[in-house]
Amino acid sequence: MHIAKKILGCFLTFYSLAAFAHTSTVYFNGDILTMQGESPQYVEALYVQNDKIMFAGDKAQALAQAGANPTLYDLKGRTLMPGFIDSWGHFALIAQNTLGVNLGYFSQNPPNTKAQAINKLLTEGKLFNGWIISSGYSEAMLSDGGLSLADLDKAFPDQPLLIQNISTLTGLVNSAGLKKLAITRDTKAVAGFIPTDPKTGELTGELVGSPFMDAVVRAVGTYSQDITFDTYRKTEQIYLSNGFTTAQSYEATVDEINKMRTAIEQKIISLDLIALPTYDVVDSLLKSNPNFQFGTYSQVDRGFKVAGIMVPTDGAPQLRFAYFTKPFLDTTGFSQDWRGFPFTPQGTVDHYAKLAYEKNIQYFGYSNGDAGIDMTLSALSKAMKETGVTEDRRPVISHSFFVRDDQLAQYKEKNIMAITLPNHIWLYGDVYLKILGEERAKNISPLRSADKLGVKIGIHNDTPSSGPNVLFSVWSAVNRKTFSGKTLGEEQRIDVYKALQGFTVNAAYQYREETSKGLLAEGMLADLVELDRNPLKVDTDDIKNIRVVQTIKQGKRLYSIR
Repeated sequence: MHIAKKILGCFLTFYSLAAFAHTSTVYFNGDILTMQGESPQYVEALYVQNDKIMFAGDKAQALAQAGANPTLYDLKGRTLMPGFIDSWGHFALIAQNTLGVNLGYFSQNPPNTKAQAINKLLTEGKLFNGWIISSGYSEAMLSDGGLSLADLDKAFPDQPLLIQNISTLTGLVNSAGLKKLAITRDTKAVAGFIPTDPKTGELTGELVGSPFMDAVVRAVGTYSQDITFDTYRKTEQIYLSNGFTTAQSYEATVDEINKMRTAIEQKIISLDLIALPTYDVVDSLLKSNPNFQFGTYSQVDRGFKVAGIMVPTDGAPQLRFAYFTKPFLDTTGFSQDWRGFPFTPQGTVDHYAKLAYEKNIQYFGYSNGDAGIDMTLSALSKAMKETGVTEDRRPVISHSFFVRDDQLAQYKEKNIMAITLPNHIWLYGDVYLKILGEERAKNISPLRSADKLGVKIGIHNDTPSSGPNVLFSVWSAVNRKTFSGKTLGEEQRIDVYKALQGFTVNAAYQYREETSKGLLAEGMLADLVELDRNPLKVDTDDIKNIRVVQTIKQGKRLYSIR
């Protein structure tokens, strides 16, 4: 018996050592782009041990440091670079959208005609809470025009159907859906519109703003934590397949924050996940815990964290919800001098900017039109003056769509990051030319002006408001092509390396993670993405066609097409 115990003990010791044995990998024979410095730098090899980068440089030295029997990974000419970081995204909304049909241009077999869209809804649609739901719809992507209420009713005469526009703020509902929602011609809209046909006075099935978002809440309903976690797993795969190793969920509710934290703790997902709540949710967090920790990961340098406080000033410019100092050029359906409107009163914006500076909570503004940006800049200036805080708090103004040059000078002065969405150039550039005119439209996402002033720039996809493909966003920033093929604001193009910084080193800086992410260097987390080609070495028009080969998070391969 004693011998048996001794043998068992030896076996358990061996098993334990094997389970926690160091894993070493040396990557070589490819373009290993470190993202260090203001111009591209490459190394011959990268040595990774467990979750950290141990060495980046000469191959012989990497092999010598790796010791006996490391895994040798031959890149075969492909490109290795830091994993992509999501600086502004909708993780929880993407998760919810996996419950329905994806009609987006970034879906598998995206529809190009009305018939294809209807067929996709019929073949892929599955009942959820009594509805068929879908997302990513854009009539501009359909060659024969947008779907009508008649089209939806013919295909779905009795089944409630809800279609979310890619903007996520508008959508379509068929007659069965309108009936289930109890929406009639007499229903009054609050903070939005329920359009009717100007000739017949009948409902069109369109819902804009709050009426649509209320419809989504009612259609989707509530569902179990198991279903939620299943949607999280699907969403993680979407992020990983596009090279992301860190994801964000802005406008996160208290319930979503709790579920995302649990998903990380229970290892449901392996990405680092960052929540960004709006100011009202921050109030709730502070009420329940006055010492709530913002900007701190659950596992030191990884896991889950609540980044800071989000304060929106205005809305989507393509819907003419953005707030401008000058009227829209096309005000059809609005008053003659329509300039958009502020979502949040200036006093409220001021209050939460000051709260952020008093409590050292990172401030994330959400501003689209130049008047909306003025609101955020004014609030930040006032907060800095009243609190006397002079240290770098790294405030962010996301979207920063139509920021003026004089405003960019204030970004530089106050060390404000400009997080932009160049995909809108492709998606809505033609729309902006119509509703804003060429002078303003061509200045959307003025990345080059910001960079020349020394403003730190970031790039985001805002998925599902645009596709999750990083390389497509880089293509947009570099080429500035509209959907119709026009070049919009050629003078605001940036080079490929600057665009890649927006998803790597600059995004890490945004979250105060520049000592652990965004670079391939000794001591950094082994968050890596392998691409089939080097974005810096292909024709700029071909950047959007580059594929992610594999995504590695903290040294572990989580996605691969090999």
